[in-house]
Amino acid sequence: MPVRNAGPFLDASIRSILDQTLSDFEFVIRDDGSTDGSTERLRNWAARDPRIRLFIGEHSLGPAASSNWVVSKSSGRLVARMDADDIAHPDRLMRQAEALEAAPSACLVGSLWEGIDEKGRHLRPRDRWRLSRSSPFSPFPHGSIMFRRDAFERAGGYRCEADFWEDADLYFRMAEIGRLLVLPDALYFHRSSALSTRLTSEQEKVETSVDRMYRRVGGITADPGDGKVLPRVFVSLGSTRLWSGRSPAVLGRLLRRGRLGWNAETAAVLFWAAWGAVSPSTLRACLRTVVRLRDRAVRARYADGCPCEWRIGACSALHRDEGHAGSDTGAVLPSMPDLAA
Repeated sequence: MPVRNAGPFLDASIRSILDQTLSDFEFVIRDDGSTDGSTERLRNWAARDPRIRLFIGEHSLGPAASSNWVVSKSSGRLVARMDADDIAHPDRLMRQAEALEAAPSACLVGSLWEGIDEKGRHLRPRDRWRLSRSSPFSPFPHGSIMFRRDAFERAGGYRCEADFWEDADLYFRMAEIGRLLVLPDALYFHRSSALSTRLTSEQEKVETSVDRMYRRVGGITADPGDGKVLPRVFVSLGSTRLWSGRSPAVLGRLLRRGRLGWNAETAAVLFWAAWGAVSPSTLRACLRTVVRLRDRAVRARYADGCPCEWRIGACSALHRDEGHAGSDTGAVLPSMPDLAA
């Protein structure tokens, strides 16, 4: 678990790992240059539980490099990721370890999730519908994964050039090594907050990186060189604010920096951003209803809670998926961006 200024949520996150039903593990934590008091909290936790191996970094390495660093300090053949502001279900590690032990050809397993805000309120329901769709983007959050260490090393680990989408970049490469599994139960609680690395980092840099992600999965290699980014970038970043209980607050940047055109994607993103600016609470309520309905529509397929395989969709799936897709002017445009991202 890399930690960077996660103070308000750090105790709940650490406690959720220490209270796991599978208790035989080492908990490798790197403080990645925190300045908000997280370092002192981490020292207190390390003094209370010998399973914690704490390392203090004076300077931030960034998302990908800090993630590689903590993996390099671990000694287990199975490695679980944890984000410092999220919460793990007590059975998470046990269920994931069992899934990998039962499937020797699998190299990674993630878990479905529920979204919580800064106060711990459950705002976003589980979404099993995403398991039934072909998509180049995972149905599980980064912090929920467990993987085989040897497969991670063979894949080359996280890449710094993919900062802010280092998880998706890793999955593309690990899928070439083994199967990727998903537990359809919500064994992870992903917190949306203003402390998200994507929101606290320099916004132009983050927007450019996320734009690069969408271009890669969309098979778009040409860069117009105008400094503009795909409209979907702002849905991706604004969704974190929206599910944290705030307004997406992206309309201004979308108008200034988005590559807008006379097409369905631009219209849908502008509508989403404007709605979020005027009434974020009703937008959240609408999206919650959509997620609940589509989850209910497929619940019979996943009622047994058994792991299922996630196959990364081809790039063409990008234009059909409502999960996290991107396109460009001249590409086949999706009918709707993921307004429930």
